[in-house]
Amino acid sequence: MQNMTHRRDFLVQSFAAAAGVGLTCSLASQAWASPQDKPFKISLAQWSLHKPLFAKQIDNLDFAKITKEKFGIEGVEYVNQFFKDKAKDEAYLSEMKKRASDVGVTSLLIMIDGEGALGDQNNDSRTKAVENHYKWVEAAKFLGCHSIRVNAETKADYEEGKKLAADGLRRLAEFAKPFGINVIVENHGGLSSNGKWLAETIKMTEMSNCGTLPDFGNFYDYDRYQGVIDLMPFAKAVSAKSYDFDDKGNETKIDFHRMMKIVADAKYTGWVGIEYEGNVLSPDDGIMATKKLLEACMVSVRPLAD
Repeated sequence: MQNMTHRRDFLVQSFAAAAGVGLTCSLASQAWASPQDKPFKISLAQWSLHKPLFAKQIDNLDFAKITKEKFGIEGVEYVNQFFKDKAKDEAYLSEMKKRASDVGVTSLLIMIDGEGALGDQNNDSRTKAVENHYKWVEAAKFLGCHSIRVNAETKADYEEGKKLAADGLRRLAEFAKPFGINVIVENHGGLSSNGKWLAETIKMTEMSNCGTLPDFGNFYDYDRYQGVIDLMPFAKAVSAKSYDFDDKGNETKIDFHRMMKIVADAKYTGWVGIEYEGNVLSPDDGIMATKKLLEACMVSVRPLAD
């Protein structure tokens, strides 16, 4: 515990000093010809704050304000666990929408968990899982989001699982399409953490509003860089997972510059969501460390404007 505390204090001091990466990021943020010229935009995944949210230290309704005022970030990615009984509560959703609008924050997507396996081997159970997601499609539309993030969960083998998950995803995407909502899948355990399998599954849906949310982590025994390469052709959002940082501000498990080059090479220019999951830095410090690193990546993936 004492070593961890010293490590945390050292990192916080390093980031606060910001003699290297921080200064570069500050200069970079002022050097673009316009905000539209930046290679990507930075958003915040609500899971980055899951510890204070579960501890009731902060409230879901304050997430947009905290994102803007504390971190200087203007896009949010909600997690349904923090308002799981509010999907059909129009008054509550109206308040969420108003609070985001009041501080100039864009609501991007809702990450959905706990609504059943979209690749369930039992057809009735799979249908129930699809229908369980309908309310979140409607909530996402109400909030002004572009997508819901779902899980391509299945217990079947590689080939059968692909067919079952594609069936569930296709049916959900068909429901979501008239709402203008995308159904996007994150590599999130099981077969979905195999980039090749997930890419093949998305192809099988044959739905233009069914895509991916490549997460820099969550690949386990599958090469993470190859996994992001596999999923980027279908990406409608990107999750910049981070765990820990060295004294130069680089992530210790993931080469962010390499990852963001893959993202840039795929011609992706949308939002990249910070998802800090570390235990050394606090959630606030971890979010800021990830933000600084992503800002440094803006320089490495695209030259500054003259």
